[in-house]
Amino acid sequence: MLSALLLEANRIVSTESLVDAIWGDDPPPTARAQIQTCVSALRTNLAAIGEESQLVTQEPGYLIKVSGDQLDATLFTSLRKKAYSLADEGGIEEAAALTRRADELWRGPALSGTKSHKLQSMAAQLDEHRLINLETHIDLELQLGRHAKIIPELSALVSKYPLREGLRGQLMLALYRSGRQAEALEVFRSGRVILVEQLGIEPGDDLRRLESAILAGDRGLHLPGGTARAPAPAPAAVPGAPEPFETAVPFQLPPDIADFTGRAQLVDTAESLLLAGGEGRPTPVAVLAGPSGVGKSTLAVHVGHRLMRQFPDGQLYCDLGGIQPSPTAALDVLGRFLRALGIPGSQIPETVDERAEMYRNLLASKRMLIVLDNASEVQQVRRLLPGTGNSSVLVTGRSRMTGLPGARFLYVDVLDLDESIEMLAAVVGKERVADEPDAAAELVRMVGQLPLALRIIAARLAARPNWSLVWMLDRLSDERRRLDELAHGELVIRSSLALTYDGLTEDGRRLLRLLSVLEGGRIPTWAAAALLDTDLFRADDLLESLVDAQMLEIVGTGTSGGPRYKLHSLVQLFAREELERPREADETEPALTRLVGGWLALAEEAHRRLYGGDFTVLHGDAPRWHLSDVHVDRLLRDPLAWLEAERVNLCQAVDLAAETGQAEACWDLAVTLVTIFESRCYFDEWQQTHQRALRAAGKAGLVRGSAAVMCSVGSLYLSRSQLSAARQALQPALESFTLLQDTHGLALARRNLALLAQRQGDSHTALGLYRQAVADFRAVADHVGQTNALAHLARLALDEGRLDDAEGLLDEALEICRSTGSRRTEGQVRLVLSDLMQRRGRYQEAEDLLRDVLDLVRSRGDIAGESRILHRLGMVNARLGRISVAQSLLHDVVGIRERIMDRVGAAEARLELAQLEAEHTAQLARFELNLGCSSG
Repeated sequence: MLSALLLEANRIVSTESLVDAIWGDDPPPTARAQIQTCVSALRTNLAAIGEESQLVTQEPGYLIKVSGDQLDATLFTSLRKKAYSLADEGGIEEAAALTRRADELWRGPALSGTKSHKLQSMAAQLDEHRLINLETHIDLELQLGRHAKIIPELSALVSKYPLREGLRGQLMLALYRSGRQAEALEVFRSGRVILVEQLGIEPGDDLRRLESAILAGDRGLHLPGGTARAPAPAPAAVPGAPEPFETAVPFQLPPDIADFTGRAQLVDTAESLLLAGGEGRPTPVAVLAGPSGVGKSTLAVHVGHRLMRQFPDGQLYCDLGGIQPSPTAALDVLGRFLRALGIPGSQIPETVDERAEMYRNLLASKRMLIVLDNASEVQQVRRLLPGTGNSSVLVTGRSRMTGLPGARFLYVDVLDLDESIEMLAAVVGKERVADEPDAAAELVRMVGQLPLALRIIAARLAARPNWSLVWMLDRLSDERRRLDELAHGELVIRSSLALTYDGLTEDGRRLLRLLSVLEGGRIPTWAAAALLDTDLFRADDLLESLVDAQMLEIVGTGTSGGPRYKLHSLVQLFAREELERPREADETEPALTRLVGGWLALAEEAHRRLYGGDFTVLHGDAPRWHLSDVHVDRLLRDPLAWLEAERVNLCQAVDLAAETGQAEACWDLAVTLVTIFESRCYFDEWQQTHQRALRAAGKAGLVRGSAAVMCSVGSLYLSRSQLSAARQALQPALESFTLLQDTHGLALARRNLALLAQRQGDSHTALGLYRQAVADFRAVADHVGQTNALAHLARLALDEGRLDDAEGLLDEALEICRSTGSRRTEGQVRLVLSDLMQRRGRYQEAEDLLRDVLDLVRSRGDIAGESRILHRLGMVNARLGRISVAQSLLHDVVGIRERIMDRVGAAEARLELAQLEAEHTAQLARFELNLGCSSG
């Protein structure tokens, strides 16, 4: 506890933070009491040294007062700052003395022995600052010419921190300046072995440049005026020596990585394809295609090493630079391969065709594996294929290269969760992953299980053994910094993506930028057309170009049969960065206005096709973006199925409209989506979208929009039987519509308030409101609203025993339905008509009506409607004496209503089940009594 307080010295540390530091995720019930006991004990100990008043209670926790010279962590920071200032002013000697004093404050790792994950994470930061201070001190010593003096200390540090390239470079420089060139180069080589074996990566640019400078005897490595011995000159070339590339069996593959994990099925498939050649057969060609960073090259090299014995004449390898602005030309690749096959440079032909011919002749009788990494196009690869089936070719690239003759394509996707965690554990250690399993799983999910990103994370964690996985997770949590964090040595996600991005057309880059604003979901083709304001086919071509470049992936098909697309999370972050760069014209705002307008137009049309018109819904004047009628018809062949399939996208479009200031479109789209929310009982989405729309409309001062949303929220509360909440929503909506003299809005609000009054047993109020609603609906030609209100009036008449009045109202409603062709509304009217049949004792007619309506609602997937009809069917079958059938139906009702959280409806069904059970028991008792009497 003292550590937790001192790490935040002179700042209040909350009780919750102390509990977390001491017990983590599993505090005991007495945690707060134990904290107070600790405080008391600490005060007693502090009192013994005259510091009792330094630990004070201050809401919401405690504060420890410490002066600057009492805490060595504070003193350490102060000395470092002074040293940096002195060094900037040229005081190198004094700065070196201060950095040494700062290091002498340490007595081993910070907080050594603590079991607290939180304190371990904070201590790791202190340890990292110590290492940075050490590197600074050594750099100052090197500037002072003390290279020989610091070699022993540097050697010990490099041995202790073998992955820290800064220390290794300083040791190489110190050795070189001391005239120990060979040892300096050995330090580099041993470091490279460690990096390759443990992490599967090469040393960084700085170390490699330093090695080259040492090899070249670069005098720039010496201190100005220094007397360090220069390395001996390289020996002269021996006349008649063989060409440096001459070799009998070339083996050009890069080293395999020691921690290769997963991909078992892909490895087996690739090997089978590559071993399928032979005399008289076509050349086996396997293409590994996939997005940037997915591990295609690593997989290809791994497969190449596994097949070494099967290709005894060697393996040729070339990185074709497919993502570079200028990929390697086939002419140059053939030149390299010919030299590797023993052809002296003077005998290599000048033209690409002559080189390709010589290459094929040399390979004709050999069994070799050719690995062409990072290919850009078919033409680049075609000239590098051997002429016979004795040799095999393994190609990697982001393009699918469908024009490559005889090629078999293997798609390399991201790793699954288990493979990703296994890869992480292979580099950082199984123990670290086992200690923080949740953090490990979240880390791999955060980078989309992309192997390159995982390898970067793993390399950084391996290089910093004091970092916890939770700390790395915290560093990645800020999306604005995530791509910066995913860099280690040569492994950089951003630069890899940038190369592909730069290779796209201008329209392709623009589309990728705009797609980055779409969160989750699955992107339909028309959304790209809306973003670019182009036709569907042009948008489809651009989307496919992004798929070919592996910047976009196809994740399924939509209701119209067209493909659906998705951005990988890291590609999305990169594209969003590009979108935020300043440009001459703002492309984002008009594009998003079109996109939201497209969702609104389609949702509006889906509602219109389901209801036969713009009935029982209010619309605003936000702009729409329209597809052609042909495409709309294809998308909305089944309007309810389309709404269901696009539900996630539609809800996110409501959020997008709110975030981008499109308040009018936001509320309009939200209330339009009640079509799907109500029929499928998506009450959570109903509430979430409407809360967002209400805030947006209120902020923009849209009185009608706010009233429309409140009226719809009132319907939601009625569906949930939350009657007092329904009134609080509906009454303000009614007042706003009255002020606006909005007849349609008044009709909807009065209809809902009438239903509320009916639920509360106030039939008189309900009757007046329903009649007003009927007149209002009639005035605005809302036929569905009118028939709905008439059906409710008929229900009231039934409840009051006015059967003839009810029948007249239902006949009127049915006539409207027939004239408008509204099958959906007709089903609602027939539902009430079935109740009238029951009241008149015509149970079989009632059942027939209900069976028809049940088929209709089931075809629409209307769960709430299905439960209402099953309930009535249960009661009708009970009247017909089919008790077991009735019980079965009511059990189904209970299950459905519990699933949609209609607790009142479930309770009503249970009550009727209990009554049926009681009646059934009584019937059995009477039957047994009669049976007993007759036998007596």
